[in-house]
Amino acid sequence: MRSPDRGTVHIVGAGLAGLAAAVELAGASQRIVIHEAMRHAGGRCRSYSDAATGMTIDNGTHLVLAGNRSVLSYVRTIGAEAELHAPTEAQFPFVDLADARRWILRLGTARLPWWILSRRRRVPDTRPRDYLALARLLAFSADRPIGTLLDGGSRLYQRLLRPFLLAVLNIDPREGSAALARTVMRETLMQGGRACRPFLARGAIGDALVEPALRYLKARGVSVFFGDELVGFDAHDGMLARLDFTAGPLHLSAHDSVILAVPAYVAGSVVPGLRVPVLFRGIVNAHFRIDPPAGVPPMLGVLNGTSEWIFAHAGRMSATISDAGRLFDLPRQRLAEMIWHDVSRIHGLPETLPPWQIVRERRATFAATPEQNALRPDAVTPWRNLFLAGDWTATGLPATLEGAIRSGRRAARLVAARVRAMP
Repeated sequence: MRSPDRGTVHIVGAGLAGLAAAVELAGASQRIVIHEAMRHAGGRCRSYSDAATGMTIDNGTHLVLAGNRSVLSYVRTIGAEAELHAPTEAQFPFVDLADARRWILRLGTARLPWWILSRRRRVPDTRPRDYLALARLLAFSADRPIGTLLDGGSRLYQRLLRPFLLAVLNIDPREGSAALARTVMRETLMQGGRACRPFLARGAIGDALVEPALRYLKARGVSVFFGDELVGFDAHDGMLARLDFTAGPLHLSAHDSVILAVPAYVAGSVVPGLRVPVLFRGIVNAHFRIDPPAGVPPMLGVLNGTSEWIFAHAGRMSATISDAGRLFDLPRQRLAEMIWHDVSRIHGLPETLPPWQIVRERRATFAATPEQNALRPDAVTPWRNLFLAGDWTATGLPATLEGAIRSGRRAARLVAARVRAMP
């Protein structure tokens, strides 16, 4: 039962971090209110009806691995397990457009990376001893560019580490943070195939991560206000006393708490003196209305093409390109044609461009360099009732779904600890 003297938790932002914080706190003694500046929830994970293609498409293509425990726990809590599917064994097919070679990385189901010892399972033309190069990345304690630790010309790097790290870091791995790569590697590839089974949404990503969360929260009395943008706040005696929204001011009691779960550039403009990442990288996603051919894998890695990963869904095919700033100034039609050229060539589809949509996000993630990683703030702030959440905060992970949800859960637990300490 809620107690009026426990105050209200105001969560600013209904992306995955804000939703995860609300789910963690739902059912507690405090009232929970979410304020979202947009007219929809989900942030980069939203799905929407697209008039150009007549389909429901995702704002971004997202992959969850079995080692992403926070994401899977969140999905179980909101009752959306059926909306994700995964193979029984971790397998990742690849194609190299430079020579049309195809192979499948077979990680199996073990708890340890025994796949390295099998020629049939590991990256083609690599030997077990080649993987010893990972020891430098995994053992080095200080943060530095990955390019100073790994041989960028090796087959292991070109055929596995580069596409994998480019996808999770959203930056050329040579520039990327070794500390962030190390955490991801330890939680996935180095945990064996059991931690690497890929989970994909059966339909739209919003049906798996966003809409079920909103239903879960509504059933527990959590209020969500859309079009409610935070533009500033007032503080006294080390605590926030007022939140200024476009709809008007909201005065806070001593027992109220605030979780700020907005993008880094928004937080940096609202919170005085807050140190946040200031450089960002973009992502391009393309969606095509076409039935995938029979036998097409749900996910395919592409080397030496415009596309980097191709996904097959019922009635549509999608492609994603990380660190895609070089493509942002191309005409949309030209970009769609370039991406479709890869898709059609790989899967033997007609060259005629089907109905399509291009989604370009210029500031999809912070630039995961050692320097930008060092700018990420902790969830705790100088104000006793203000906590931060977002994949750009100091989660130890890159800007991923797992990092976003972990950040929301950490902020929620800090709020709960504050409530327990109240007289």
